[in-house]
Amino acid sequence: MSQNNNYWRANLRIIFLCLAIWFVVSFGFGIILVEPLNAISLGGYKLGFWFAQQGSIYIFIALIFYYAKRMAKLDREYDVHEDKDD
Repeated sequence: MSQNNNYWRANLRIIFLCLAIWFVVSFGFGIILVEPLNAISLGGYKLGFWFAQQGSIYIFIALIFYYAKRMAKLDREYDVHEDKDD
């Protein structure tokens, strides 16, 4: 039972890390820090505007891939992965 608890604790740690990063990027960079970031230009657009419109979406997609890769590693580590032979 302790191994199951450790697995879920590690799983929740990964989830909270991803949510924290997404919150900082979408809310922090896209709303709170938009004015200072607008002083920087990215591809002709103000960086604060870019984060509010596209950056948080790109970070979210990157976090999905990170989560899938990290969970596959965690599943193998705790021997709860799916076998590809079945």
